Amino acid sequence: MSQSRKIALVTGGSRGIGKAIVKHFAAADFTVYFTYHKHTEAAFEVARSFNATGIPCSQDDWSGIEQAVDDIVHTESGLDVLVNNAGITDDNFIMMMPAETWHRVIDTNLNGAWRWSKAASRSMISRKCGSIINLSSVSGLIGIPGQTNYAASKGAIIAFTRSLAAELGPKGIRVNCIVPGFVESDMTARMQRHIKRRNLERILLNRFGSPDEIASVALFLASDKASYIVGQTIVVDGGLSSTVS
Repeated sequence: MSQSRKIALVTGGSRGIGKAIVKHFAAADFTVYFTYHKHTEAAFEVARSFNATGIPCSQDDWSGIEQAVDDIVHTESGLDVLVNNAGITDDNFIMMMPAETWHRVIDTNLNGAWRWSKAASRSMISRKCGSIINLSSVSGLIGIPGQTNYAASKGAIIAFTRSLAAELGPKGIRVNCIVPGFVESDMTARMQRHIKRRNLERILLNRFGSPDEIASVALFLASDKASYIVGQTIVVDGGLSSTVS
């Protein structure tokens, strides 16, 4: 492995924020791997566009996760950065939410991040360096009706980040968290007009963010410019959470 070229793994890198993170890391001369689950054609396009390597792997496949990390470490002689971005939503009010829906969101978003961090930290510990960046959500800060499962998983990611930073920081591994607000995506594009307007009114900048604005923060946290930042939660929400008491 070239000492000047860092190795990054981004989970859920075929679309949205994950795709933007792959793009920014590749432009910064990282060797980039990313995972995907269902969106095969999108993953192929990301791999082609950014000279990245796609890995088909679901968040609940522990053996697949271990194998993916082991393969990267073997090929590249290490792993410098893990970005836990993969996640899902499956919204419903709690009285109408099946137990299966609750468990699937928690397992994908929270347990998935735990699995990838457990697998990746082994190599990082042996090398006494590395960076883990976890993606949370403003839903985990302020609470959004109909998202008890998603908010619980993303709020837990913030606590997970702090505890993991306390464990791994003394071993030279920086763990930090990014909390995106509403970001332009397929999901926000499908919002009903009145719901979109109501959310925009709560954002100080009066607009949704872009995936690139989240990706630029991830790139900063992965870089040597953030070498003294650990255990932090950086909110990138246009001021939304500051207006909620």
